[in-house]
Amino acid sequence: MRRRSFLKGAGVLTVAVVGGGVWRAWDQGVFSTGEGPAYEPWKDWRNAKDSPLALVSAAILAASPHNTQPWLFKVSDSSIELYIDTSRNVGALDPYLREEHIGMGCALENLMLAAPANGYAATAQLVPGQLGPIPPEPKPQLLARVDLAPGKREADELYNAIPLRHTNRARYDSHKPLPPDFLDALSHLPDGNANVKLFLFTGEADRKNIAKVSSAANKEIYSDPNVKAGSERWIRTQWSEVQRHRDGLTIDAFGLPPIATVIAKMMTERMLGAVASHSQKDDYSDLMLSAPLIGFIAVRDRYDQQQCLLAGRTWQLAHLFATAKGIAARPCNESVEMVDHERALGQPASRAALLNEITGDPSWQPTFVFYMGYPTLTAHASPRRPVQWMEL
Repeated sequence: MRRRSFLKGAGVLTVAVVGGGVWRAWDQGVFSTGEGPAYEPWKDWRNAKDSPLALVSAAILAASPHNTQPWLFKVSDSSIELYIDTSRNVGALDPYLREEHIGMGCALENLMLAAPANGYAATAQLVPGQLGPIPPEPKPQLLARVDLAPGKREADELYNAIPLRHTNRARYDSHKPLPPDFLDALSHLPDGNANVKLFLFTGEADRKNIAKVSSAANKEIYSDPNVKAGSERWIRTQWSEVQRHRDGLTIDAFGLPPIATVIAKMMTERMLGAVASHSQKDDYSDLMLSAPLIGFIAVRDRYDQQQCLLAGRTWQLAHLFATAKGIAARPCNESVEMVDHERALGQPASRAALLNEITGDPSWQPTFVFYMGYPTLTAHASPRRPVQWMEL
């Protein structure tokens, strides 16, 4: 998180030109935001219309932690199997692959929304199981099977929002509250599922408390060198890396103002690191509090495999719903990541206790934290690997 936040400080604007002119602008994609092979899946996602691959083309545009895109697909004319590629992980930041499984649920939701739009009736069967530590020899694991049959063709606003949904890491409009009807509809998205629930917080005191807990968790978890290394593995600061790997977190998606984005893209890794190390500004709490809504997605057991997928489906649904209404959204999961971290290190479950205090109901375990509000800047797309790379 820190590299994304420090660049928002005014000090970064002092570093703009070297040798009397703009440096590395062309090579670093300053003039190519959202262009190149890494961004083609956002544009050609409907090319395989009326085939199972059309569903996969929608699935790969889903959210995933650090844009790791951990999905693999086995496709036939009558079914699609979803596998998690356990090698695509963020290491100690997600020691039980809980967040990667949530990302798989996001992909599943996109796939299910794309089914009727392409003339299919789809039925999903989730594989039961409990999450464990990252396997020493990662390999694909089956998580769900979607059976396909001919069905009524219909597309709704959520399906149409799939190519428009992007994580917005910029500051939100703190003076513009969310409409009551939006909040009411959002709260009903789990649609009576007994294993997933949304907690929505709009009051100032609640949001300040959550922001305080999240900011403290952010500082603590990224002070662990193993966590930092696992996270930075997925940061793509070089334009050539973006186009080669087609995954990870990019400067274009950091939520910076346009001028700061240009400057950051022209910096070397060494320069970025130097500015980061000298930055004392931590505006994560301020960013969260610019949003009028902070929410929890909670389940009965955050380490139940099926419930992780349900949480992911709920997040994708919520983000698409917000996108369709012109509302921005961003995950802020550090407090739950600290729950994993304490568990993995055998430490007292202090963060789980704090989250229980916030919800007031320990029978629900928060597994995903997010905030929403009206955007002040447009969010850019993140890179995507093509369907061909993810077929088994």
